Amino acid sequence: MTAMLPAFRIEELRRCSRRPALAPAPPGAVSLAMGEPDFPTPPPVIEAAAAALRAGHTHYADQKGLRELRAALASRLPAHPGRTWTADDVVVTHGATAALAAVVLAMIGPGDRVVIPEPAYSLYADLVVLAGGTVDFVPLAPDLHWDLDALAAALPGAAMMIFSNPSNPTGIVHREQELQALGKILDGSDVLVVSDEAYHRLVYPGHALTSALEIESLRDRTVYVQTFSKTYAMTGWRVGYLTGPREVVEAAAHVHRTYNGSLNTAAQHAALAALDLPDAVLDAMTDRYRQRREIVVAHLSGIPGLHLVPPEGAFYGFLRYDADLPSEAVARELAERGVMVRAGAEYGPSGEGHIRISFAASEDDLRTGLDRIVRHLGDARS
Repeated sequence: MTAMLPAFRIEELRRCSRRPALAPAPPGAVSLAMGEPDFPTPPPVIEAAAAALRAGHTHYADQKGLRELRAALASRLPAHPGRTWTADDVVVTHGATAALAAVVLAMIGPGDRVVIPEPAYSLYADLVVLAGGTVDFVPLAPDLHWDLDALAAALPGAAMMIFSNPSNPTGIVHREQELQALGKILDGSDVLVVSDEAYHRLVYPGHALTSALEIESLRDRTVYVQTFSKTYAMTGWRVGYLTGPREVVEAAAHVHRTYNGSLNTAAQHAALAALDLPDAVLDAMTDRYRQRREIVVAHLSGIPGLHLVPPEGAFYGFLRYDADLPSEAVARELAERGVMVRAGAEYGPSGEGHIRISFAASEDDLRTGLDRIVRHLGDARS
């Protein structure tokens, strides 16, 4: 008999998850909904995959990932005094999604409480529910950075805290001082920190990213989750990885090989080639995102009834509106008017009254979509 998820767990997942499948854009519509680079994967990466296939790399790989890829990734991790990162500290996964699933399913069980500052990427709460844990949402401060007092109240007794930095959906970069403060809050506790740093290369002028692995008080309790999807425009290749405390890495590796098995071997050779790309290739994409960010800020600044905290990283704007409409209704109505966005409620209770805009879109589509958003929300207020 096939094991099934208990009915009560399915209902809990439905209540918790607000992440609907995204329908195709109607004819004439533009999409500002996709969290996916619109750039092609760089040619050297594609060529490396083709060469790997021609060379016969068409069989199973090590279930933790190709050793040479894991070693290359370990060599790029932030320095850890007293610990030398090696290939054995890294697990290559089916994108960051599988890395997150592996660590949550490995470390969280029925009744475990997981703190998630929100608005947050909805997958985090979904995974906690699937593992049988309890989600403890902690709203952000008005500037969309952490409310440290609220976190200090919520974290005692928690098993885990999950966050992204830079943040999806808010575009916020959590500062070094915030991370240091989190370390002090957690001092003496056993809380495991999961830091999803998928957008680490997308940080805009005036802001700087500090990895949780660079914070002395966090590094020994942090699981670092990363992906090739955003930096290298490799979403469809599904290459991610994780590292952290050795016992957690081993547990996550066991879950990953049980659920997923080894990752496509040629894709791992492509990932190795991506690591060797010149900075100029990556900087060119980041510069385009910066230009698009400026378009978003310019279009939405000073519009009565619309409020945007300027994105500090990633490629999202989390737009608050004054119109008395649920965010899911706003997203539907905007789709009918030719622009696709994500409803803020998808990202947690505090996301209501917001929509998420992705500027991983062409400049023309971005301007068109922003014009339609301003025009519709203005109409809704009149």
